[in-house]
Amino acid sequence: MRFLGDTRPAQDLTYADVFMVPNSSGVGSRLEVDLTTPDRIGTTIPVVVANMTAISGRRMAETVARRGGLAVLPQDIPTDVVGEVVGWVKARHTVYDTPITLGPTSTVGEALSLMGKRAHGIVVVVDAGRPVGIVTDGACQHVDRFTQLSQVMTVDPLTIPAGTDLPKVFDVLSEERVQAAPVVDGGQLVGVITRTGALRSAIYSPALDASGRLLTAAAVGINGDVAGKAEALLGHGVDVLVVDTAHGHQVRAVEAVRAVRAVAGSTPLVAGNVVTADGTRDLVEAGADVVKVGVGPGAMCTTRMMTGVGRPQFSAVEECAATARGLGKQVWADGGVRHPRDIALALAAGAANVMVGSWFAGTYESAGDLQTDGSGRMYKESFGMASARAVKARTSTHSGFDRARAGLFEEGISSSRMYLDPARPGVEDLVDQIVAGVRSSCTYAGARTVDELHERAVLGVQSAAGYEEGRPLPAGW
Repeated sequence: MRFLGDTRPAQDLTYADVFMVPNSSGVGSRLEVDLTTPDRIGTTIPVVVANMTAISGRRMAETVARRGGLAVLPQDIPTDVVGEVVGWVKARHTVYDTPITLGPTSTVGEALSLMGKRAHGIVVVVDAGRPVGIVTDGACQHVDRFTQLSQVMTVDPLTIPAGTDLPKVFDVLSEERVQAAPVVDGGQLVGVITRTGALRSAIYSPALDASGRLLTAAAVGINGDVAGKAEALLGHGVDVLVVDTAHGHQVRAVEAVRAVRAVAGSTPLVAGNVVTADGTRDLVEAGADVVKVGVGPGAMCTTRMMTGVGRPQFSAVEECAATARGLGKQVWADGGVRHPRDIALALAAGAANVMVGSWFAGTYESAGDLQTDGSGRMYKESFGMASARAVKARTSTHSGFDRARAGLFEEGISSSRMYLDPARPGVEDLVDQIVAGVRSSCTYAGARTVDELHERAVLGVQSAAGYEEGRPLPAGW
C-alpha cells in the first residue's frame, strides 16, 4: 500500500478519511478474485463476526462459516455451553441450511415464534423424520394461533434429493415458483435449500476444519484460569482461540496469551486489542499468531468519549499490520466498519481479516430474539461488551456487592434497537454486499488476492466533503 503522490499524511486517519485510486488492472471479473485470507485460519472470505453476546451464537456461526467466514463465540458463555454449540455447528451441513421442524399437531403460534430464526422463512412439518408439509408466514396469517399446522400446511411439498447439482436445484425451484424446499436423503429430511442459497453455494467456499466440518472459534478473557478454560475449549473442538480484552497491551493480557499459547499447540491463537506497533510486537512475542486491532471504533462502544483513549482505525491497522507482517504474523481489523468500503480499506491497510459486530446485529441469525415495534418494523436488541449489561452477565458468579460495584464502570451502550433491513434481513445478504464490494475493489486495484490488494492499493486522503460526495443521494431527493 502507498499513498497517492507518495505523500504520507501527518495525522492519523479513519476509514472515512481515505479513498482508493483505480490502478491499471488485468483483472477482468470479480469472480477472478480469490478472497482466501492470508492468516491461515481457514476462512475463504475476510469476514469474522465479533464475539458479542447479542450477535454471535450458533445460527450466526453456522451461516457465516458456510459462506467462508468465521464467528467468534463470546467469552461470557459457559464453557460447557460453548462445547454444545461447537458440536452442533460442526454437525451442520456445509451446503444445506438447517430446517425449522415441527410436527403436524404443533400450532401456528409455535411456528411463528420460530420462523424468524432462519432467513429461509419456512417451517418443515415432519412425521418420523419425513417432510409431510411446508408452512410459511402467509399461511399463518388470519388464523387462530392455536390452529394445528396440519390445517394450514402445504401438503406433499416439493423436495430436492440430496446431492442434486446446484444449477438443477435452482432451475427446479424457479420452475415450481418456490423460494425454498426441503432436501431429503432416502426420504429423510437433511436440510433446506433456497434458490439464492443454490447460487451462493456455487460462489462461496465454506470455512472448514481438517475433517471437512464448519470452522468455529471462541474467546477467552484474561482473568481467572485462562489456560484451563482454553484447554476445555480445545477439548470441545474449538478451531481458533481468541484472547480478548479491551486493553490488550497490558501485563495481564500478555501473560494470558503466554498461558494459552502453552496449551494451544498448533491451534491458531488470536489476541488483542491493541492499536500500536509496540502492542502488536508484545502480543506476537507472547505467542499470538494474529493480533486484533482496534480501541474505541465500535458502534456500541463509548470508550473514546468516556476516556479519550483510542486511535483512528485506519492508521492503527496500517501500523499494526506492518509490524505483524515483519514478524511473520497477521492482524484482524476490529471495529469501525459500517460499509463494504471500510472492509476493503482495512484489507488495503494490511489486515488479513476484518471483524464485524453491530452491522450484523439486525439480522435473522444474530443471537437476540426478533421483536416488532409499534409500527410493525422488526428489530433485535444489541449491546456493547463493556456495557453495564455485559458486565452484569460476566460477573454473574460474583457477590451482589462486587457486581454492583463493577456495574458503576461501563464503556458501552447497554441497549440499542438494531432494525432489520427489509431488503437485506439475513446475514448472508450482508455478506453478499461485503464480498461484492471487496471483489470490486480488488478489480479496481488490479489484485487477485487479499495480499495483492495490500501490495497494489494506492490511497489518498479526502476531506469530509470528499467523503460526502461519494455517498448516494437519499431516496426522494
